Formats: sequence, C-alpha cells, structure tokens
Amino acid sequence: MSGSDDPEAVDGASELERTIGLPGAITIGVGTMIGAGIFVFPGLAAGRAGPAATVSFAIGAGVALLVALPTAELATAMPESGGGYYFVSRGLGGVFGGTVGVSLTFGLVFAAAFYLVGFGEYAVAALAEAGLRVAIPAAIGPLSDVYALAIGAGLALTALGIVGTENAESLQNALVGLLVAILLVVLARSALDVFGLLGGSRVPEEFVPYGYGAVFSTAALVFTSYLGFAQIATVAGEIVEPDRTLPVALVGSVLFVGALYVVTVFVAASTFEPAALVELGETATAEIARAYLGPVGAIAALVAGFLATLSSANASLLSGSRTVHALSRDGLAPERTARVSQRYGTPHFALSLVGGLAVALVVVGPIETLAEVASFLHLLMYGLMCVTQIRLRRSDPAWYEPTFRCPATPWVSIGGAVASAGLLAFMQPLSQVVGLAVTGFGTAWYYVYGSPPEM
Repeated sequence: MSGSDDPEAVDGASELERTIGLPGAITIGVGTMIGAGIFVFPGLAAGRAGPAATVSFAIGAGVALLVALPTAELATAMPESGGGYYFVSRGLGGVFGGTVGVSLTFGLVFAAAFYLVGFGEYAVAALAEAGLRVAIPAAIGPLSDVYALAIGAGLALTALGIVGTENAESLQNALVGLLVAILLVVLARSALDVFGLLGGSRVPEEFVPYGYGAVFSTAALVFTSYLGFAQIATVAGEIVEPDRTLPVALVGSVLFVGALYVVTVFVAASTFEPAALVELGETATAEIARAYLGPVGAIAALVAGFLATLSSANASLLSGSRTVHALSRDGLAPERTARVSQRYGTPHFALSLVGGLAVALVVVGPIETLAEVASFLHLLMYGLMCVTQIRLRRSDPAWYEPTFRCPATPWVSIGGAVASAGLLAFMQPLSQVVGLAVTGFGTAWYYVYGSPPEM
C-alpha cells in the first residue's frame, strides 16, 4: 500500500450512516478527555508542582493542539471511520497502518475497561455518601459492587451502541451536558471563594514551590488527560458535514477541556496543601466540593465522576468498534466484523467484540497498567499521524483535498510528533514494555493474517 492512490480503493464494505452532529462530535472528545483530568490528576499534579500545575495542564493542552491541528486536516481529507488507522494506512502504507490499527483497538479496549471500573468505583462512592448500598443478586456470584456495576455498564453501553448510533450519541450528549453543568457550578462557587469574593482570599503566595523542572515533568504525566480528542476522528465516517464539524470539534474540545483543567487544578492547589492533595488522590475533586458546598457538593462531585467515567467508556467502545470495522474493510480483521446491521445501521459484530473484550478485562485487569498502555499506544498513533500529514502535504496525491489545512506546516506537525515521542520516555518501564509488545503484535498480525489490497 503506497498511500499515493485513491484511498477508497479498498472500501467496498457497507458504509455507516452519518448521524453524528457537531454537539455529538464535541461530546465524544470532551466526554473522553474530562475523566482523568478532573477526577484523577488534580490532586497528584498539584501535589507534584503546586499551583504551577496549572501551567503543566496548559502545556499539555498546547501539545494536544499540535496534534489536533494536523489530525483535523487529515480528517477532512479522509472523513472515514477508523481515525488514526485509516489516515496512517493511506499515508504511510499498510505496515504502519496495520500496526496502528491493531494497537489502537487494544488501546481503546484497555481504556474502556479502565473507565468502566472507574464508573463502578464512583457510583459506589456516591451511593455510600448518600447512605445507600448496591444490592448484588446472589445469582450473579461473588462479585464486588464495583465490578458488578462495571460489567453491567459495559454490557448496557454495548447493547445501546448496537441498537443505534443515535442512541449512543444521545446518551453521550446527556452525560457530558449534565457532567459539565455540575462541574461548572462546583468550580464557580469554589473559584469565587478562592479569589476572596465570598470570604478571605485563598490564592497561594508561592506559585512555583518545587521549581520549573517539576512543572514540565508534571506536564508529561497529565498529558494522558488529553488523549480523547482523537476519538472524534475515529467516528468521522458517521459525522454530518465533516468538512465543518471535524475541525471545530477537534480543536474546540481541546481548548474547552484545557480551560476546565486549569481552573480545577488552580482551585485544588488553593484549597489544600500539596501533601494533603497527594493523600486525597482521586477523591481530591470531591473533597474540594465538600470544602465549599458541604456534603451536597461532595455527592455532586462523585456523581460527576461516574458520569465522566461512563461517558469515557461509551466513547471508547464506540471508537474501538469503528477501528475494528475499518480493519475488516481492509482485510485485516474477519470479514464479519465489517458487517453493518441492516436494522440499526451499526457495526454490531465489531461492537460486540470490543464490548465483550472490555467487560472481560474488567475482571482480569490489572486495570491501571492497561490504562497507561492505552496512553502509550495513543501517543504512538499521534506521532505517526503527524508524520502522515507532512508526507501527504508534500506528496500531494490527487485524492488528497482537505477542506481544512493545518497552519504552519510542517512545524506544527513536527512539534506534535516530537512531543508525542518524547512523552513516551516518561512512562513507567512496564507500560513501555507492554506497549511495545502490543505494537509488535500489531505488526506481526499484519503479515500473518493477510495484507490489505495494494493501492
């Protein structure tokens, strides 16, 4: 596959219906990104860098934009399901594309499993805060409340996605809308107090207590909060008016979520000392809400937490199934997974496969390691997408006609590729090893299962 001919040459499978509008596209990106940045990293980031962790999140948003801009160009030139896999396979050839496609599928399954467990944890915590408990039927077996809820949510989201993309989009819009509304209320009330408008100012006197080195190392840590924006491109084949919708959704979701992260972390660092934030960990956001709004605020933050993880799981399952669908169209997955339901217009086999694997991983874990491996695989794809955009812009094949062009090419794309590769070096050794193993498996799968038709 040379990447120089018509990219539609191998796309003979059933097409997916375009039903996702601009609000749905934005909520896929926002809903996937908002979980880790708001409910996992504020305590840890502020504990490492103090109030300057706000700069760390701003740096992360800048790096994400370096990748989002070339991705928007690729997406408007090739508005098809598969996202990074589709772009790389058409621009760099089958080996790179097959490796990215298989690796991305695993990455999205791992991420979905992580989010499902997070949903279970936040749901149980919110119920406990309200004095309630989940009653698990004896017939289900010796599952904990957390894992029973996670499995139930995974099965429900898979079923909802099968019976219609419109249903999954409607759920995503509702989840993210309610989530953002809760967060905006909590953050607005907290920020008013922090800046002394409702009492004494809590703005910390020392902004960079641990030096600028901590700011940059923390930026590498929290960049995983921005990995979700590319999920928008993965469902590009179902987006209405992709020429207009894709650039706005990709860039807009990064800017909105980045601003939300910066405010959240600044409020966190102004409310608790760094050591206390490290100890609070994932409960930091709930404790911030409790400090300003009492028990009701804590419950609201916990509810927002399980809404965030549920929306992230929903977007990951949706994107993973579309990647499998694209792989099957190119002969890199069983033909059955490319089939689209005549009744619902969705890739039901691909959704069942991705949903089933995610539910299985909920039980076997280890979820935390799988989540970081998912980040590794996404960063690898981001770097290759940036290289793809440079190559296609220079070779300028006849079929490459993007309606949005990345500004300052190739420098923006070079920055995105270098930043993506550089962040891989900051990951845990085990995650790097597993990530490389999955990447190697993707390459082997390409050669063993069968190469797609040459273009």
